[in-house]
Amino acid sequence: MTRGQVKRRLSFNWWQYLALALLPLFVINLLFGRADSLLPVLAMPFFIAGVASMFLSLRYFHGYKHALIATSEALDTAEEPAAWITLAARRRTALLVAALPAWIGALAVFVGLEAVPLFLLALSTLVLFYLYRIPRQLG
Repeated sequence: MTRGQVKRRLSFNWWQYLALALLPLFVINLLFGRADSLLPVLAMPFFIAGVASMFLSLRYFHGYKHALIATSEALDTAEEPAAWITLAARRRTALLVAALPAWIGALAVFVGLEAVPLFLLALSTLVLFYLYRIPRQLG
């Protein structure tokens, strides 16, 4: 694959993982948002857990950043294909961890978490995902 094809594939995968992260929240909220909450007292702990899960992403961002630097240094060398594979693997893991706030928000719908905190959890996932875009300067 050429460098442009790899970047297009990584960009497409980014959109796929973003949909995988946010769609459960929106679908569950659409289907069950108006239903009676199971344990309303757990709404705030779920929100706090969602916000706290953002900090789990720090460890994975560190690995992604180093893979990104290694890929930029490996451009136009024999190690370039392996560097792209490593970058994709690190990013895939980091994106799954970055999706945690929205997934916790999807679970929090069942305990009656309101719309504003759900929006904040979805927004935090979106911001975390933005950190994992492949920069234009790479390639």
